Amino acid sequence: MPVGAEELPAAMSAWERYVHREAPDRLVQLAVLHAEFEALHPFLDGNGRLGRMLVPLFLWQCGLIGQPMFYISAYFEARRDAYYEGLLAVSRDDDWTGWCRFFLKAVRAQAEENLTKARGTLDLYETMKGRVADVTRSRYAIHTLDWIFEHPIFNSSSFAADAGIPDRTARRLLAALCDHGILRVIRPGNGRRGTILVFPDLLNIAEGRNVF
Repeated sequence: MPVGAEELPAAMSAWERYVHREAPDRLVQLAVLHAEFEALHPFLDGNGRLGRMLVPLFLWQCGLIGQPMFYISAYFEARRDAYYEGLLAVSRDDDWTGWCRFFLKAVRAQAEENLTKARGTLDLYETMKGRVADVTRSRYAIHTLDWIFEHPIFNSSSFAADAGIPDRTARRLLAALCDHGILRVIRPGNGRRGTILVFPDLLNIAEGRNVF
């Protein structure tokens, strides 16, 4: 709950103790932690970003996710009014039930979206294994595929330098992938500046919409 400046150190200490407390339901605990952090507003700027960063860090610390990667901001941004109303209702009406319901729905929706994207990424990789091999007819086909999955937007010079593929072969591979629409040029090279390429199918899955 909101507190005066003189009470903030003690309130943040209590908040930190709650972070490390064992709770019957870790997701409900996280909902409380997020709301309390936003209410305490301990910093002059960046409290919203930090409050959202706490979500993946806490889930990771508790072992609920394998890596601290869980982007919940998109859900909150798409429902900004409901998000702020939920936080306000906690302070105004002590409506913890309503806030926790909203927060848990956000976590579930994001988890389902992440699962859809993960499955889409795996399916794309399996599809592309055969296609890249057919297009390039190179022993570097799978190595190239792995590299562009890790670097979906990249400079052609970086590929030649970092992928461990001979320069002439690297140029031929990129040209073949562009010719068959697997890669797309978003900024042509100019002199010493390399061409900027994008792997649109992967980025469209990551964004959840057709960006390219």
